[in-house]
Amino acid sequence: MEAWNEILTYITAIGWGAAVCFVLGIALVIVEMFTPGLTAPGVTGFILLIVGIVLTADTFLEALILILVIMALLSIILFFILRSASKGKLNRSPIIKKDTESDYISVDDMKFFVGKEGVALTVLRPAGTCDFNGVRLDVVTEGSFIQKGTKVKVIRVEGRKILVAPSTLDN
Repeated sequence: MEAWNEILTYITAIGWGAAVCFVLGIALVIVEMFTPGLTAPGVTGFILLIVGIVLTADTFLEALILILVIMALLSIILFFILRSASKGKLNRSPIIKKDTESDYISVDDMKFFVGKEGVALTVLRPAGTCDFNGVRLDVVTEGSFIQKGTKVKVIRVEGRKILVAPSTLDN
């Protein structure tokens, strides 16, 4: 309870307007961290932070200290956001976004290619690229080398790995 009294005393000392500017400014800059390229929240947040500094600081030194504190706070927040995103703890869907579902091929859809025949577009040593009726796929052999232009057949799909072998019709 005493901590809340201290926070309220500090907010009253700097003014409610400045406190709202700081809180909204930091929140909008954090939104910008999650949605890069949007710029409107980041610019608005930056402007609100500047207004909060102007409303709060009486001297240039106080303004400089506030700027350093805000930069340190935002740097710490950005560090934790990036660390969480790199470890997969944050949902990356706001960062990587596609317009339509037709742009995606899921792992289950790859099983469709089992038994299909195509042509090696590159030498498969053992990885390379093949064309299956206009669909280019990265494929892997079970260790053998297959020359460019050889007909291949998808024998198995393991997750995102598509295994091919020379087509028996090619012999």
